[in-house]
Amino acid sequence: MSAVKHLDTMDFEQLPLVADLPVPMGPAAPLPVAPLGAAGAVALAETMVSASKAVASPKAAPVPKAPAPKINLAFPEGVPAYWEEACRQLMRRDRVLKRLIPQLSSQALLPSGSGFGQGQGQDQAFATLARSIVGQQISAKSAKTLWNKFAKLLIEMQPEQVLKLKVDDMRGAGLSARKVDYLVDLALHFTENRLRMDEWPEMGDDEIIAELMSIRGLSRWTAENFLIYYLARPNVLPLDDARLIQGISLNHFSGDPVSRSDAREVAEAWKPWCTVATWYIWRSLEAQPVA
Repeated sequence: MSAVKHLDTMDFEQLPLVADLPVPMGPAAPLPVAPLGAAGAVALAETMVSASKAVASPKAAPVPKAPAPKINLAFPEGVPAYWEEACRQLMRRDRVLKRLIPQLSSQALLPSGSGFGQGQGQDQAFATLARSIVGQQISAKSAKTLWNKFAKLLIEMQPEQVLKLKVDDMRGAGLSARKVDYLVDLALHFTENRLRMDEWPEMGDDEIIAELMSIRGLSRWTAENFLIYYLARPNVLPLDDARLIQGISLNHFSGDPVSRSDAREVAEAWKPWCTVATWYIWRSLEAQPVA
């Protein structure tokens, strides 16, 4: 029988441990060191700094941009309460108005209906509409002259007094027969309470326009101008106004012809402040140099 034991029959204590095995000894190998020249030293330093930053501090947040300086707009006293906010929004939305409004802000709208609802609103509204009838289809200079002659016939510009005038006297002041009829019909609408003036503050623009157009001689253009100049409605776009179309042509289309559809498309950026935008487009025409 052999004296050599099989592995599976040897005692556990007789198995040699790895730590007990002989380890060959020799000279210690030097650690690898990268040669350092000037370039190597710089590269190593940059690497160490970058690693230090990555570990020591999180990524720096971007510095926010300073807000653009606020443009000072010089509005006169008495402008509608919404005027300044409307101007600032329009300047952000329309490149033309961004240029025009700071130049022309001193010429803001001053509504003629400031006394509306305080006892004199009816007379002011009547005078505004009567003046629009007198000035139809004539130049601004001729309209002013004709209005002054007509006004001299009255102690005050009131509908009751217009109804007391003789037709010959009105014709003698230079009014055409048609304009006399229009002024009489206007006066009757006021004296017979056909207009719902007390409800105007709660009525929509289109409702008021429809009511005013029931008066003979008052077109949509006249009604829209009444909403702008007397009621100071903020979002009126008078597409029948030749000056507005001309102003959009000059300012937005370099003088090329503009259709109502083109003008309406430009005005999409103006809502809900079409009145304010229209006002400054009108004023820009007055600022055009004389050829």
